[in-house]
Amino acid sequence: MSVLASVMIFYIADVITFDEGWHIIRVLLILTRRHNLGEIIFVAKETVKGEARVAASPETVKKYIGLGYSVIVEKGAGLTSRIRDDEYKAAGAQISVSGNVAGQADIILKVRRPTQQEAGSYKRGSVVIAILDPYGADEDIIALAKAGVTGFSMEFMPRITRAQSMDVLSSQANLAGYQAIIDAVEVYDRVIPMMMTAAGTVPAAKVFIMGAGVAGLQAIATARRLGAIVTANDVRPAAKGQVASLGAKFIAVEDEEFRAAETTSGYAKEMSNEYQAKQTALIADHISKQDIVITTALIPGCPAPRLVSKEMLKSMQPGSIVVDLSVERGGNVEGTVANQIVHVEGVKIIGYTNAPSRISGTASQLYARNLHAFLENMTDKETRKLAINFEDELVKATLLIHDNKVVHPALAKVHAEKSPKSAGWAVDKTENKKGGE
Repeated sequence: MSVLASVMIFYIADVITFDEGWHIIRVLLILTRRHNLGEIIFVAKETVKGEARVAASPETVKKYIGLGYSVIVEKGAGLTSRIRDDEYKAAGAQISVSGNVAGQADIILKVRRPTQQEAGSYKRGSVVIAILDPYGADEDIIALAKAGVTGFSMEFMPRITRAQSMDVLSSQANLAGYQAIIDAVEVYDRVIPMMMTAAGTVPAAKVFIMGAGVAGLQAIATARRLGAIVTANDVRPAAKGQVASLGAKFIAVEDEEFRAAETTSGYAKEMSNEYQAKQTALIADHISKQDIVITTALIPGCPAPRLVSKEMLKSMQPGSIVVDLSVERGGNVEGTVANQIVHVEGVKIIGYTNAPSRISGTASQLYARNLHAFLENMTDKETRKLAINFEDELVKATLLIHDNKVVHPALAKVHAEKSPKSAGWAVDKTENKKGGE
């Protein structure tokens, strides 16, 4: 059967029953393998509540097909990101109508970590690429290991020049910083820029950004565009110049610990109690004069550091706004409640989670490009097949699960110390399904 005939089967599937459609999908998958039409990429519909992003766009679908892959998109996967099924079809993808297509796929692309039920449906030896977010999710990660998949956790991508196009944290945090300012302005009861009117001059709002990483820098840039007076702080010395380049003033305790407070990967180190005390005193004085505060501080693998106390909130003017972008890791602000706006000491604290998902149209475009760049890096251009080089620095940095084990250096020791037998999750490779046809 020709490739064209196989594709036509999928279009016919739109007007037949689900059972018939699933049978046809299985036939096509068998034909795909027999005729060497390319390894199968499955783009899953997200199941986590509130997650509106999707892991592939029509743009990246075309590129995957150009690399030699076949692409199947779960029906409706892109609707919450403004992408219709017809757009995926036009790009060359097939749309799954029913059945466990994920269980036949060689590569599964997702935004969020698969559920245990999803992991159980994957075939052994398949590759899962997503933001796996493994900290505190032992049961889900163990389920993936038991499934026998190779799992890449994209948030572990190193901050190096070669990996910039694959850096999901940067692409998504950039949008989170923008959205934080939009959220603050929406509930702020004054104008942001200085205005000179016949009735007098209205002063510009004062905005303080805590944490000058990717999210913080975009928050600075967005607030500056709106006309705010912006200050920012960070524990990394490299941030000082970045903050200044955006027209904001840098606030920090600049001692010896500060000058050594950045890892080789570009992330902030956890600071000593002594430094935190000095920084807290400086911030307490500064924050009392601010109208809007955005907190963005995160340390990989750790709870979010507490930056703003109730005493600090009490010192702020009533009606001031605080946006806590770190609420999913416990929050930088005392009193933050996830997905709510709460009033503490007269200050409004915004604790919305998953900011990128709230602008999913743009977030999905960027995330999809990140995944494509990563998968392209692992594709052999001659054989047009996946060829993972486990010695590649990007593979080493992001590889979380392989050969039924958690292998990432940051988590492998912790999982190894948990006896599989005593924990009730002994990995028996014979239990894993052999996959599709």
